[in-house]
Amino acid sequence: MKRWLILAGFLLSLVMLSPTACSQSGKTPAVQQPVKVTSGNLTITVSGSGTVEVSHEIDLTFGIAGTIDKLLVKEGDEVNQGDVIAKLETDSLELALAQAKVAYVQAQLAVKQNDLAVSQAGVAVTQAGINLKSAQIALEQTVKTSSVSDIRIAQADLDVAKNNLSDSLLRLTLYTPGSLGFSEYQKNVVLAQARVQAAQDRLDAMLGGFSTDEVAVKQQQVTVTEQALAAAQQSLELAKLSADLGRQSVELAGQSRDYAQKQLDRATLSAPFAGTITSLPVDEGDTVGAPTTISHLVELGWLELKVQVDEIDIPGVKIGQRAIVKVDALPDTSFAGRVSYITPMPRKESGVTLFDVKIALDSANNTGLRAGMSASADIVITERNKALLVPDRVVKQNSQGKTVVNVVVKGQTEERAVVTGIGDGFQTEIISGLKEGETVVQ
Repeated sequence: MKRWLILAGFLLSLVMLSPTACSQSGKTPAVQQPVKVTSGNLTITVSGSGTVEVSHEIDLTFGIAGTIDKLLVKEGDEVNQGDVIAKLETDSLELALAQAKVAYVQAQLAVKQNDLAVSQAGVAVTQAGINLKSAQIALEQTVKTSSVSDIRIAQADLDVAKNNLSDSLLRLTLYTPGSLGFSEYQKNVVLAQARVQAAQDRLDAMLGGFSTDEVAVKQQQVTVTEQALAAAQQSLELAKLSADLGRQSVELAGQSRDYAQKQLDRATLSAPFAGTITSLPVDEGDTVGAPTTISHLVELGWLELKVQVDEIDIPGVKIGQRAIVKVDALPDTSFAGRVSYITPMPRKESGVTLFDVKIALDSANNTGLRAGMSASADIVITERNKALLVPDRVVKQNSQGKTVVNVVVKGQTEERAVVTGIGDGFQTEIISGLKEGETVVQ
């Protein structure tokens, strides 16, 4: 519910004026109990009540299961951030970490060896390429006038011509000398013999100046060096694949090492922030699981008040707004705070829609304030300093719907339009239309 407060300001002066006769000008006579327009501070607040809570607390647990080796604190101890609370037995964890580190170094060494193999395979490919080029040059130098392919074609032409000659001679034997068929195939034999001779002459011309056996040897050397280059290239690809796998092995070994280090780190429980150990439900030698609470750490110096605010008032509440907190157990003390959280979802309570709002309080050290105490808060929604103020009862609406007040002028009242600002249910801010010190009546 809303609650309206007026903080430091001038008190409204009530000035009594004596009755007057009817105005000769026809103005309405002034009404008794007029009030002067004053300057003051006006504050609008939203109120809520709730319970003081610890703003920073945590159940401390190990990240792994194990046996507690040491407890370095006791209940009630104050600790700083990073102070060690407890330790687990770590022999097996330290061994696992050492093994993981060795595996990581071995994987790095394997990568270096694989890189060397890639380099050597690259050299072998280069050398095979040089050898192939040398064999090709040697073949070209041996075959001076014609290419190997030309020689092969010429040889094939000669073979075809010889086969045709053999076929013509065979068919000639089938006919009787002097017959028409014998004469015809005799001409074919002569023509085939001429073609054989021409093919032979062409091949001899190509082969002139070098040995066919030498050409065959050179050709064989080219073939061998081509095969050697292909094998060297395949070896290079395999070496590169091994190198890639080796780098993946290094990454995996590094992850295993890091995991082993994290497991070892989890065997040491440290305070994430400075605070007080409020509970320590375990003893040295206890076997605990990962979710087992080892201790409860509370930062007692900082508290917060959780209040419930009605749905009607919540639109005006914003993060960072200041609040004035009163604690039931400390009625003579007010605490300053700031809105730190507003729940996005409401809840129903006895048919009323409420929103939870958290108010962070200043340090509670040496103030007597404790978690669990009941308290109420006035959240400051709007403030006006040195505002012109009049009682709500004098502000009215005239027949034209304008906001007006009755101002006393020379003992008589006159209606005057004004522009109003905020109000707290008791007083209204006047933005324009009045001056400080003027007198108004209802």
